[in-house]
Amino acid sequence: MATVLRSLCCLIILHVSNSPLAFSQEENQFVYHGFSQANLHLGGIAEIHRNGLLQLTNLSKERTGSAFYRFPLNFNTTSSGAISSLSFSTTFVFAMVPQEPNMGGHGMAFAISPSMDFAHATSNQYLGLFNLPNNGLAANHILAIELDSVKNPEFEDIDGNHVGVDVNSLKSIQSAPATYLSDKEGRNISLELVSGNPMQLWIDYDEAEKLVNVTLAPARMSKPNRTLLSTPINLSQIILGHMYVGFTSATGYPLASDHYILGWSFNRSGQAQSFDVSSLPRLPPRRKRKEKPGLMTITSLILAAVVLVTIIGAAYIIRRKKYEEIREDWEMEYGPHRFSYKNLYKATKGFKDEQLLGAGGFGKVYRGVISSSNLQIAVKKVSHDSKQGMKEFVAEIISLGRLRHRNLVQLLGYCRRRGELFLVYDYMPNGSLDKFLYSNGRPSLNWLTRFRIRGVASGLLYLHEEWEQVVLHRDIKASNVLLDAEYNGRLGDFGLARLCDHGTDPHTTHVVGTVGYLAPELTRTGKATTCTDVFAFGAFMLEMACGRRPIELQGQPENVILVDWVFEYWRKGAILDASDPRLEGNYVVEEMILVLKLGLLCSHANPAARPSMRQVMQVLDGDANLPDVPYDTASLCTFSNYNASDFLLSLPSSFGQRSAPSMSSTDSILKEGR
Repeated sequence: MATVLRSLCCLIILHVSNSPLAFSQEENQFVYHGFSQANLHLGGIAEIHRNGLLQLTNLSKERTGSAFYRFPLNFNTTSSGAISSLSFSTTFVFAMVPQEPNMGGHGMAFAISPSMDFAHATSNQYLGLFNLPNNGLAANHILAIELDSVKNPEFEDIDGNHVGVDVNSLKSIQSAPATYLSDKEGRNISLELVSGNPMQLWIDYDEAEKLVNVTLAPARMSKPNRTLLSTPINLSQIILGHMYVGFTSATGYPLASDHYILGWSFNRSGQAQSFDVSSLPRLPPRRKRKEKPGLMTITSLILAAVVLVTIIGAAYIIRRKKYEEIREDWEMEYGPHRFSYKNLYKATKGFKDEQLLGAGGFGKVYRGVISSSNLQIAVKKVSHDSKQGMKEFVAEIISLGRLRHRNLVQLLGYCRRRGELFLVYDYMPNGSLDKFLYSNGRPSLNWLTRFRIRGVASGLLYLHEEWEQVVLHRDIKASNVLLDAEYNGRLGDFGLARLCDHGTDPHTTHVVGTVGYLAPELTRTGKATTCTDVFAFGAFMLEMACGRRPIELQGQPENVILVDWVFEYWRKGAILDASDPRLEGNYVVEEMILVLKLGLLCSHANPAARPSMRQVMQVLDGDANLPDVPYDTASLCTFSNYNASDFLLSLPSSFGQRSAPSMSSTDSILKEGR
């Protein structure tokens, strides 16, 4: 009997050791050669392939994915109750496969976290770890090692291909370009994170020295002798008693990457086990490149080319005229941001009317698709006949192209051709908000969607305070708030935007903007500030809640100015009567009252009394109470102190049936200088 039992035990041990999924007997140690039977909690778009490959994110735009070991690990006490060491060791093999060669989206991170729930984390540069409000909070209790393939100035990233050590924030406490030490060559060799090739990362924490060591190498190499990063950290001040370990990842826009984990080993009480790389699951096959033609084929092609060269040459000369552009020497530095007119022409099918998305005071907007990357774009076609200020204008366009926020429409670049300027943006499939508020052909948005569109405030806070410069939008209105595929609001059209350094005053020479959104002091001084943007945002908030334009030319005189109209209901104690009747009362009362009162407060006639966008965000997020709105009508923007009559006389008769035009043009901007 004893002999049979011993034989049975040997068979069990042999089976476990040969299994692709093997655990140690200790609670806080595991190793996965593939994840088919892994104890993982998946979040976002993460999935496990049939061959055991763990995929955190795919080529879907602006999505997150996470995978964490399902059970919390004890970083506090041993089984006997004695204080344990905080030391740990882990290693994993990963691959980041870009949508376009060497042009991937955002990266991924290994994280130690008190929670596996990252549902509120943001995509793009936040790597599915944090969002704008909680990034940098000590209450996060998160240690992360990021593999970042995009340079984000707001986090002071060193480049677009680095490894960083993060504590409660994506602003790394230490980072280094992705390299490894080659023992054979005796030097550091660069690794491209988005090369699509498997790589291995080792992370070791020594509590005695309070040091995190991070090492990187190609997957089939043994661990290099020299670490990539060696960062002093006292983990006892960061992590809690029980923590989860795992991975997060995020994609961006317009490009994304597939993020994979092939194998993972973790040990809380010693060195993590090594991998048998040959037993790890294989990555999906890449797109096959076309084979180079043989010698005979090349010879035939050359002979055919000689016969056709004259015809092709003549046709080329004719076509050059068709796609001729304006290019000057100073534009060389903006190369990556300049689109060729030929590509834009083909993307929009020759700027045909069937591709037309809309038209306004600044020109027409066309939908297009860049065939090489299947990227959907919106192209604004603007006329200009002045060279004065063009260099400065393009410089600002390129600067604005570096803005990165989920509630801003991404400005991708520009093109110049003869008397035309083309601005290239992300395509927003659901168009502008005003079409849903005022078009009889579209269904009215419900309150849940409208209240979510308040996220535009987050984008405006980013422009005013969180980017490297202050960006004054100067034309906030419903027609410039575009809706993505999920009806999230994004602030777009930066044609009137102006940049200035933090702590300085912008120098403006004339009034620009749209009637109904212009702060009263702007009409007197012509000086745009963050306060004038806040005023326009207040008008936008009222417009969204009431379903009415800021200025209505139809109806009784007392109902012309929206701010006055809402304030009168507030004064009577019946502010909910100002809500959009199409909602039929289907809204959260507290949220509706908050939006209406906040819109009134942002529309205060005194700029100093208006809240900043940070205060607006705090109120919308429930982190601060809304100040009382005064009953004194003179303190708000009334018909008389707004000088609205001066503007109404100059408006076209069709204004009441469409969105108000902006009060400037690109041409005038260029003539005045920016």
